[in-house]
Amino acid sequence: MATSHRERAGKARTDRLPTWRIGLAGGLVGILCCVGPTVLALLGAVTAGTAFAWATNLYDGYAWWFRLGGLAVLAGLVWLSLRRRNQCNVAGMRRWRWPLLAIVGIAVGTYATLYGLTTLLGIFA
Repeated sequence: MATSHRERAGKARTDRLPTWRIGLAGGLVGILCCVGPTVLALLGAVTAGTAFAWATNLYDGYAWWFRLGGLAVLAGLVWLSLRRRNQCNVAGMRRWRWPLLAIVGIAVGTYATLYGLTTLLGIFA
């Protein structure tokens, strides 16, 4: 009996790693020290000056904690995703090396883009 299109599409979806979601989550958590106050200012919850002061304080004092948190989120989501596929071993890492490198690239790109955007918005504060 032939498999339906839905069954093949569902299987193809489970065969891939959610590279974009994992990369975006890791990069966003890594720069949350600046993005959080910026979002609050854009929503009107705080003034731009207050958001700038908070972001500066958080970035100066706790930037490495946020970066390590982003790295932990990235590693945890990759581990969870590989674990669900029973690929959490050396052979699995070799099989998924290009998607894993894409995840790291997306996370770094997200971090850099949001850093640039929040720095640009900080000029106008």
